[in-house]
Amino acid sequence: MIKTKNRWLIALAGVGLHISIGSVYAWSVFTSPLQEQIGWTLSEVSLIFSIAIFFLGVSAAFMGHFVEKHGPRKSGLISTIFFASGLALSGYAVSIENLYLLYLGYGVLGGIGLGIGYITPVSTLVKWFPDRRGMATGLAIMGFGFAAMIASPVMSSLINSVGISNTFYIMAAVYFVIMICASLYLEKPVEGYHPKGLDLNEANTVKKDYVQLVANEAIKTRRFYFLWLMLFINVTCGIAILAVASPMGQEVAGLSPATAAVMVGIMGVFNGAGRLIWATISDYIGRPNLYTTFFIIQIVIFALLPFTSNALLFMLMLFIMISCYGGGFSAIPAYIADLFGTKQLGAIHGYILTAWAMAGLVGPFIVSKVREATNSYNLTLYIFVAFFVVALVISMIIRQDIRKIKTESERVNRVQKESAPVTL
Repeated sequence: MIKTKNRWLIALAGVGLHISIGSVYAWSVFTSPLQEQIGWTLSEVSLIFSIAIFFLGVSAAFMGHFVEKHGPRKSGLISTIFFASGLALSGYAVSIENLYLLYLGYGVLGGIGLGIGYITPVSTLVKWFPDRRGMATGLAIMGFGFAAMIASPVMSSLINSVGISNTFYIMAAVYFVIMICASLYLEKPVEGYHPKGLDLNEANTVKKDYVQLVANEAIKTRRFYFLWLMLFINVTCGIAILAVASPMGQEVAGLSPATAAVMVGIMGVFNGAGRLIWATISDYIGRPNLYTTFFIIQIVIFALLPFTSNALLFMLMLFIMISCYGGGFSAIPAYIADLFGTKQLGAIHGYILTAWAMAGLVGPFIVSKVREATNSYNLTLYIFVAFFVVALVISMIIRQDIRKIKTESERVNRVQKESAPVTL
């Protein structure tokens, strides 16, 4: 008899993987030290982060099929090798002051490790938790959001005590061990697995898949592109605000630099917590209702932000907004499972994450260019309101597709039952 692993430990392994690669969100810790020590410009250093996010999306798209075919253990180990070697190469690049080698190490190799590692536990956890899809994926992706809060002070302390280059070497070694241990425990559940004591016939307990599409079938449907656009808009607007939260808070709400810095740190907490809380809520209200809620909330917030001079209210609105940003990431895998089934969820998720790669380039570009042209953040916020209105409309239209696939699935099931032979 095959012993089944504890699904909560599987989830913990997913958290371990994401909390390691999620340290990319703490990249800004290196910005000033690299400028001061080596003399690189802000744009040169910032480009490293953009390259990493771009390769995250690209590698996720290309490696999704690999995850489905070979399982989370192998893909987790490949992620470990790329991410750890990227950090180690980054340390060497800094030691010889070679910017392009740092682009290759942290940006390309590290970015590839990020993409593979990001999608590795997701489709697996959806299959381990058929009764709690949103909560399970939210738990793992929460680690990605919380990682910066943990990594930032540690990295800052290491930079001050052992230097930038040695900090990269230490990170490479520590994350290598954590990611190896997490990857070795990950595995798919057996075919047809369901948690002991759960009735698969209870619709409220276990999510029923109305379709089971492979990735190449999914990308031929319009609902795939609806989902892509919703994620793209949510990430574009959210990541743009993340990039300028501190200076915008000082300009609009009159925050002091110190208060703005504290606000940015707290935003990291809401980013991480929102991933788990919103994804768990989606198990009860459904993913379509969740995304509609996201867009309504953010339309109101972005429309009011230019007129919000009260510091506490301004910060509260940003905290809510950034929780929606994080929740958008964590609920996407469960939404994919709802719309396309779990047959090739990892591959489809990889394709969807190209929206993140594009948004990582578009969001900061819009906010910086508009700010330079108008000397204000107001027009940017109004542009994002328009984006969210489009996303809201899409979130309503996609419901038509959901009703169609549900109706068709029920029709097929009814025909099959009627044509089944009667046994006496």
